[in-house]
Amino acid sequence: MFNPSEQPRVFAAPPGADFPEVLVQGLRSRFANSPPEDMARVQLILNTRRMERRVRALFDQGPPCLLPRIHLLTDFGNLSGSLGVPPAISPMRKRFELVQLVAQLLDAQPDLAARSSLYDLADSLATLMDEMSGEGVSPDVIEGLDVSDQSGHWERAKTFFAIARHFLERIEDQPDAEARQRMIVEGLMHQWDQNPPRHPVIIAGSTGSRGTTMLLMQAVAKLPQGALVLPGFDFDMPRTVWTTLSDALSSEDHPQFRFQKLLSILDLSASDVVPWAGLDAPNTERNRLVSLALRPAPVTDQWLEEGPLLGNLEEATRHMTLVEAPSMREEALAIAMRLRQAAQEGVTAALITPDRMLTRQVTAALDRWDLVPDDSAGMPLQLSPPGRFLRHTAALLVKELTAEALLTLLKHPLCHSGQDRNLHLLHTRDLELAMRKQGMTYPEPDTLRAWAGAQKEPPLVWIEWVISQFCGQIIAGSPDFSAVLETHIALSERIAAGSDEGSGGLWDEAAGREAAKVIAQLRDNATYAGPLEARDYADLFGSVIAGGEVRNRDKGHPNVLIWGTLEARVQGADLVILGGLNEGSWPEAPSPDPWLNRKMRHDAGLLLPERRIGLSAHDFQQAVGAPQVWLTRSIRSDEAETVSSRWVNRLTNLLKGLPDQGGVQALSDMQARGQEWLSMVKSLERVQEVPSENRPSPRPPVAVRPDRLSVTEIKKLIRDPYAIYARHILKLRPLDSLMKTPDALLRGIIVHEVLEQFVRDVDADATHLNSAHLLEISETVLAENVPWATARALWKARIERVSGHFVSGEIGRRANAIPIAYECKARSEIPELGFTLSAKADRIDRTEKGDLVIYDYKTGRPPSQDEQKFFDKQLLLEAAMAERGGFKDIDPADVVDAIYLGLGNPPKDERAPLADTTPAQIWDEFRQLIAHFMDAENGFTARRAMHSDRDHSDYDQLARFGEWDVTDKPKAEDLG
Repeated sequence: MFNPSEQPRVFAAPPGADFPEVLVQGLRSRFANSPPEDMARVQLILNTRRMERRVRALFDQGPPCLLPRIHLLTDFGNLSGSLGVPPAISPMRKRFELVQLVAQLLDAQPDLAARSSLYDLADSLATLMDEMSGEGVSPDVIEGLDVSDQSGHWERAKTFFAIARHFLERIEDQPDAEARQRMIVEGLMHQWDQNPPRHPVIIAGSTGSRGTTMLLMQAVAKLPQGALVLPGFDFDMPRTVWTTLSDALSSEDHPQFRFQKLLSILDLSASDVVPWAGLDAPNTERNRLVSLALRPAPVTDQWLEEGPLLGNLEEATRHMTLVEAPSMREEALAIAMRLRQAAQEGVTAALITPDRMLTRQVTAALDRWDLVPDDSAGMPLQLSPPGRFLRHTAALLVKELTAEALLTLLKHPLCHSGQDRNLHLLHTRDLELAMRKQGMTYPEPDTLRAWAGAQKEPPLVWIEWVISQFCGQIIAGSPDFSAVLETHIALSERIAAGSDEGSGGLWDEAAGREAAKVIAQLRDNATYAGPLEARDYADLFGSVIAGGEVRNRDKGHPNVLIWGTLEARVQGADLVILGGLNEGSWPEAPSPDPWLNRKMRHDAGLLLPERRIGLSAHDFQQAVGAPQVWLTRSIRSDEAETVSSRWVNRLTNLLKGLPDQGGVQALSDMQARGQEWLSMVKSLERVQEVPSENRPSPRPPVAVRPDRLSVTEIKKLIRDPYAIYARHILKLRPLDSLMKTPDALLRGIIVHEVLEQFVRDVDADATHLNSAHLLEISETVLAENVPWATARALWKARIERVSGHFVSGEIGRRANAIPIAYECKARSEIPELGFTLSAKADRIDRTEKGDLVIYDYKTGRPPSQDEQKFFDKQLLLEAAMAERGGFKDIDPADVVDAIYLGLGNPPKDERAPLADTTPAQIWDEFRQLIAHFMDAENGFTARRAMHSDRDHSDYDQLARFGEWDVTDKPKAEDLG
């Protein structure tokens, strides 16, 4: 195939070329006049499975021929023959063993790191070990580094390196995947030195970014019939620039650095690299422009020298569009619109970006046109239905069951997925409503059975199934991981099956099958996990399942593609959209290294953080050379303004600096094309103008107006009549929160119960009239009714602060009157209006003269006397009802006082203004108020007299508040 050569053979394809297509064309052209079996003798080593599929597909397009023997870099162990290299241990086993060792270290020395960082530390240590194996760096090299200025950090790190040494020292017998690959490559190199293969061996598509791969590429390039085919090689960069890329510390972020490193090892120069297929790049002018824009920082003065030589830049940028959207949402919509147009035109369009948030937004935007993109990354397994379901069931083993957790699982599409699912959902809905109404924070068997028994048709069988599967599942102690795993899977299958046998739909479809694979891996390696604290199981399981992904190959549109940067290296499209071109996104910010700083990595021979930036730069240079290109970014993220990607900055700055070559106009045209699409986005998103709603004041028929209210609702009737209309006429009530929370309402109920029990105890035994007994009662009531430890402590402290004030006040109150009723109900009517007012007084005392004193406990600020006169008429109306004989078992009597006992901070009592108006006058005013609202001509105005414009009403949304304000005149509307 190849003519004899004294130097290694290195071929390449230019940036922008469809590399698999160029590779296949070059192979076909070289064997066009050879016997068919010659092609079959070629060993072709590729870097990804996706590229292998693409190469095979291109060969399948014809003309017919025998295929070369295709292998992957990741499985070239098949090339090793009998090298005697032991099989690799599984990554799962390695992770389990590392987690155990790190956990033991943290238990022995808890000051090293928080236990919550256990899995992150183990994974980070595993990554470092893989890198050491791949780059051929021994633990001795790491320990021999000069750390004179890092002594404190280094001492802590060395304790973890001891774990790494333990693993790396057994590599000969139990290598991991990375170590085994290097052992095989070294074995092959030794074998080839003694007996080199005579058939062609080609490595294609790799940049040599990893040490093991670079080692193999060196060996293959030196074979008699060996060759390398490099992707995205910059043939336009001058030789003088290539020589500046020798220093990794200053040049590793350049897109061509890895090629220069490879050429240097092979003792070649850039001029020795030959085009593989002799084909031009899709746009040679653009490649020259991008090559100049991406020159290393120390030689950017070449822009001034070489820029004028580029000629007119209109041709280089004719098919380039620059979209600078105000937000990521608008960027995603612009991309989606362009992808939709491509699908309509029948051309292939690919979005390339490492930003998964952007891809999700683009996918969501395409959904409005019923377009599903072919996403190479698929869906993370942990976000798929089986992934979410398994994570929720894992939490049952380690956390106390809450109403939210229970309903999350009961409503999950995989729960009870067998027979009777409709009945299951019906019972779940009823249970949810009961939980919201009753505040069932932590469901318990007795509570659930009580609910079921109270139903008209008790779902006894179903509730027993719920209790058996969800209650009491917490695992205590530190059992073996395998036991916890089997318990978890068995529980998950029972919950998924419901009343059926088996596992329901848990393992169905692509996501279920992928989840089953992960479970199988866990089972195969469970013996290496050892004992595990139950609290750690859910975290470990979640971190393992987070590494899986689900992809439905038959679901996406064939011409609408989403690729990560890795997938884009081996594919081509008519239109390429480079999305998310902001710093921190593309390129991604280097991950922090908890072990070695940048200089220590360089001294040890490990990869620098800039390696990833250099790979991303190469991906950018390769993709931007496509026939049609979009460059997109958002000017602002959700949090702050963004910074344009360094490569976009370089390109735009270079264009701005070349006005004589049409650079300024070319950049303006690129931006104008992008702005045209952003204008279409605004048109697409433009909301049809809807006239603002008027301030409502509905006038329903008198017959349906409320004929019964409580005294506590009269304040709302005065301030916000619309709320009364919505609640009592429309029968609308706010949906209760699922999780009972320690809010002001509950605090008021608890304080009322404490004070009532205290006063009753004092009635029975006067010696209890002291703060100590009040606090004793509060502690008991809080323990029984408040399941939140923090709230219990805060509320107890609050009661303690007001206890002295209340007890001293109680002594005075009892000197003047004796309690005769607690939580006393009342009912008074206005016969001529057919209206009934109800009330419940916290406490009523009787003086020696037979007069009454009414008390109401107020945990917040009690209303002032002016507020009571005009709005908050609760005590005044209760006084009027008492004098009319409205309270049960209490004869009519004069009310000499009505007092709010304020228990806020500071505690303050507030009397009702009985001295300013008599109960008879109060009742007459109330009758007039009800008569007003019983008049068909008067409506229920929204927010009539709120205490503050900032006050919230449960029915503001229904009233369309915000489309109008309180200065607008209410619009009366008769309702039939």
